[in-house]
Amino acid sequence: MAATRYRAPAQGGLRIAALDDLVAIYHRASGITHLAVAPVPELMEAMAGEWRTLDALADAFGLAADERGALIERLEELVATGLVEAA
Repeated sequence: MAATRYRAPAQGGLRIAALDDLVAIYHRASGITHLAVAPVPELMEAMAGEWRTLDALADAFGLAADERGALIERLEELVATGLVEAA
C-alpha cells in the first residue's frame, strides 16, 4: 500500500500575510481566508505545488518518530479545511 501524500496549492494559489502571532492564509480557489499559527505556514510552503509523504515532511522539519503524531494531526486539519489535498 502506498503512503499517503499531501500537497498544498502552488505559490500563486495562496496569499499569506503575517498578523503578529497569527497568519492569514487566503485560498484563492475557494475565496476563503483561514487564520493559522506556526507551523502551518511552514508546512504549506514545504508542500507548495508538490506531493510530499509524511516521512518526507517529518524529515524536512527534523521530527523524531514520537513527534509525528502532531504532524499527522495538523495535516488532517489542513485536509479538512481544504487547504491541502491528500492522495
